[in-house]
Amino acid sequence: MGCSLSPVWHVAAATALYFLAGTVAVATDELDLTNATIVVRGRAAPVAEQTAATVLAEEIEKRAGIRWATSAEWPTGGPVVVVTSGANKTLHGKAVPAGASVTKPEGCAIATDVSEPGKPVVWIVGADPRGALFGVGCLLRNLHWAKGSVRLVAPLNLVTAPAYPIRGHQLGYRHRANSYDAWDDEQYEQHIRDLAIFGANCIENIPLEDERVSPHMPLSRSEMNRKLSEICDRYDVDYWVWTPATFDLNDTARRAALLKQHEKLYRECPRLDAVFFPGGDPGNNPPDLVMPFLEDLADRLIPLHPQARIWLSLQKFSSREVNDVYEYIEDKEPTWLAGLVCGPSSPSISRTRERLPKKYKLRHYPDITHNKLCQYPFPWWDQAYALTLGREGINPCPVFYAEVHNAFAPYTDGFLTYSDGIHDDVNKTIWSARGWDPEADVRDVMVEYARFFFGPDVAEEAADGILALEKNWVGPLALNGAVDATLSHWRYLARKAPHLSNNWRWQLCLLRANYDAYVRHRLLYEAKLEQQANAVLADAADLGADAAMDAALEVLNRAVTQPCRPDLHERIGSLCDDLFNSIGLQTSVERYQASGSERGAILDFVDYPLNNRWWLEDEFAKVRALSSEAEKLKRLELIRTWENPGPGSAYDDIGNIGKMSHLDPRLPIGRRGVGLSWMNPGFPWRDNGYSRARLSWQCYMYGPPMTYEHLDPEATHTIRVTSPRKVQLRLDGETATSRVNDTGIAEFQKFPVPKELVEDGKLELTWGGMSYLAEVWLLKD
Repeated sequence: MGCSLSPVWHVAAATALYFLAGTVAVATDELDLTNATIVVRGRAAPVAEQTAATVLAEEIEKRAGIRWATSAEWPTGGPVVVVTSGANKTLHGKAVPAGASVTKPEGCAIATDVSEPGKPVVWIVGADPRGALFGVGCLLRNLHWAKGSVRLVAPLNLVTAPAYPIRGHQLGYRHRANSYDAWDDEQYEQHIRDLAIFGANCIENIPLEDERVSPHMPLSRSEMNRKLSEICDRYDVDYWVWTPATFDLNDTARRAALLKQHEKLYRECPRLDAVFFPGGDPGNNPPDLVMPFLEDLADRLIPLHPQARIWLSLQKFSSREVNDVYEYIEDKEPTWLAGLVCGPSSPSISRTRERLPKKYKLRHYPDITHNKLCQYPFPWWDQAYALTLGREGINPCPVFYAEVHNAFAPYTDGFLTYSDGIHDDVNKTIWSARGWDPEADVRDVMVEYARFFFGPDVAEEAADGILALEKNWVGPLALNGAVDATLSHWRYLARKAPHLSNNWRWQLCLLRANYDAYVRHRLLYEAKLEQQANAVLADAADLGADAAMDAALEVLNRAVTQPCRPDLHERIGSLCDDLFNSIGLQTSVERYQASGSERGAILDFVDYPLNNRWWLEDEFAKVRALSSEAEKLKRLELIRTWENPGPGSAYDDIGNIGKMSHLDPRLPIGRRGVGLSWMNPGFPWRDNGYSRARLSWQCYMYGPPMTYEHLDPEATHTIRVTSPRKVQLRLDGETATSRVNDTGIAEFQKFPVPKELVEDGKLELTWGGMSYLAEVWLLKD
């Protein structure tokens, strides 16, 4: 992030990082701050500035076991760390360094004065009280400590300010979250503090939505709503609330009750800066109902919180409804409206900024918490991960999200991310860092993250370990041997730093490293078992159909009777226990009462079949019911050769990055571009995650161009497709006719290939309409 010892924090436009000159001496020796005194203005200082000094003292004590004294007087000797803000020229008779001047809101300056031997002074000067807190965060991220020792490896001199004014994260206290609902107010305060240390200036609560009673909540919703407001006020962090209407606003009784709930919330919150109303997701009300409702909210909000304003997203609005909102804004110019929010299923950010009058702000609402079926799915994710880690698996993706941030930030006034738990903690940090400085180096941010949360002794290695976890997800898992290397690296770190075993961020990394390796070993093992089962089926004519199926099932069931890597399985279970105890992460519905299978319940899916064992069990039952041996053998032969249709033929499992050899090579497969979501695989959520369908039917993609070469020009060919709907195929640009009119996923759509199209030995496939593909064969008849 911004203020590491490397030259980062190149902030917005004309705000540049520069080293202070003038009265501050230059030194290269490290500074011993072990016995430092924190000097403050005293009770005259604003609350947030006092909080900044408290944060500094408490975080140093946690790490070094040393409690720095805090004084409103200048000490007679020893190191000094000054925490102040505003345009003061002196503090307790000492001149603030001339270069330590910063005026941009929330900016801070750090100046190191080593002019007196043995009495170094580190000045932290905020442009405002909030800037003082961010300056403290910058210093904390760069300090090196051990028990009984605190050092600054070199004098730190900089001036910096944030590029974007809105930098925040949603931390909703509701049952749907996979961890937040287990927190008390002290855990919330620590997390909000941690986010502020990395530059976040707002959080968003979910105070009213999701009326289910969580089995984990230590406080009532209303108590926590108020306490979060109090914490934000103490830290001078903006307090937002996300408040949808999940019913028809024509229902006057429910509308009145919701308005009453809002007013009660507003009265109970000592601080409230913004109310965000999503137009959809959830909710399904048109603008002619939404806008009057927001007017009524404003009548209750602004008298109680005069600076607070309302925000609206256009999520799931039709084009006509979007236009209605703009016409309302342009006609009435509401003063209660702060701006619009762009979230999942919203119109494009660029178009929104273009249409929205300049006087209104635009906030990004990026989904950083989900891996699939979401706004920014991880590019070309292997299906084995999609089936096991699922939608809310532990997902440190700093490189990917750094790119996502920078792609959209220039259109906005900042972001407040969508998060449903702590599994995306690294992603929150990279968004905060890039919101402060869009050019912040990703590895530098990860080193600061690891230094602050894990300690300087493992900072570099842990940062590389986090980046390695992201690389575990790049490309076909079966070919990614680096997954085992990543596990070895984290095992080495666990031996090196056993004192971190109770650190929940450390536990997250260890769990992902073990989980990834286990999934890969199972993928390879179970793929081999399916190959062996198919080899058994090849002898079905000699064995008899029923006996062949019995033998094939015995082979497939070795995944259960002779499981691979039980050591990894046991370690995953123990780490899930650790995370539930340390931070309330609910990785299982039954074991930890997660709110649902899709909500981070990765332990429940750790053994989900990574071959077609379940589908084959069901198919074999159907085969046994056939009336003749010949019919049984014919069906078993089709099953056996499903993915290996023979010489001169080809098979592609569309969306499975490890089984798509005929996609057009010009496609940027694996590119980390955020504008390519239409080219990413989709993984439908069926049967609560426990679908027994063939794996290739659980992975789709909108028709990518495909090419075949070296075809036999004398042979007859057919294109065969599986899809949940009828597809539109073009062969070398010519529309093809299917032999099937009505289709389901289990039915084959077949397209004869005119012989003249393969005279050159090549064939190109393109697709029209909503051709949602599961599998494509080119069959040489």
